[in-house]
Amino acid sequence: MNINQEQLTVFKTVMETGSFSAAARKLGKVPSAISMSIANLEIDLNLQLFQRIGREPVPTEQAQTLYERTEQLLIEMNQWKQHALALSSGLESELNIVIVSELLHTRWTDYVVLVEQQFPELQINVFGAPQEDAQQMLLDGSAQLALMFEREQLDAREQFVELKREVLIPVAAKQHVLSQYDQVSFEQILNSRQIVVASRDRNIKPELLYSRHYWRTDNHHSACSMIQQGLGWGVLPQEMLKKQPNLQQNLQVLNLLDFTPKFEYFIDLVWSRESNLGTAAHFLINHLRNQRKSSK
Repeated sequence: MNINQEQLTVFKTVMETGSFSAAARKLGKVPSAISMSIANLEIDLNLQLFQRIGREPVPTEQAQTLYERTEQLLIEMNQWKQHALALSSGLESELNIVIVSELLHTRWTDYVVLVEQQFPELQINVFGAPQEDAQQMLLDGSAQLALMFEREQLDAREQFVELKREVLIPVAAKQHVLSQYDQVSFEQILNSRQIVVASRDRNIKPELLYSRHYWRTDNHHSACSMIQQGLGWGVLPQEMLKKQPNLQQNLQVLNLLDFTPKFEYFIDLVWSRESNLGTAAHFLINHLRNQRKSSK
């Protein structure tokens, strides 16, 4: 069986117009070419698609059944061709994006929607990970793009474009001992257990660590749950609290007395200079760069 896209287009057009001559006019062909195409299709399928007993061909029951799936098949064939063309012009086979755990509450899906609209056939995989793990995923090639906090020390292999600011705030459960003070000293912070979002690799020291005693988790949702249970204090995204009023009822923002840690960060879209980025990754990077230019 050797069915091609042109045969299916002819068959669909005959079904919709009701005659070989009308299909020929619509497709810009002569009626004999339409008749020959349908005859060849019937041979390939070993089915009679039309009864030719009157002036106009009458679709058989088999033709009606096949017609119901023809349009979707033609759409899929066209999408397949477009995707193959995109791949030949440099589109990656898949795009892996890693989002730092504390940023999963942000509108990162806007960037995915943007890429999907431009490249609807591209497979996009999104992962959540602590900052240190996200950086490692970029450098080992398991992710092409990362949404990350700014880094105090840049790796020479990294390149990035700034997106926006994000504010993190120190919080504790309202029943926690630290919440009972109007101002919390550095010594109190130092000696109170901290719930910290950190790499799954225990050898990597957490970046936002202030206490001597701490528990680790790899995402801010579990960190938030532990903080609400009074198991320790921690640092959470301010936007997260704004979007979830119940958190504001259960958590106390800590007023730190002796020091002001850097809790306001830029959010960057980061990639590795050593990666051979495809068309979709470059599209998103260039879009964000143009956005920054137009906003200045």
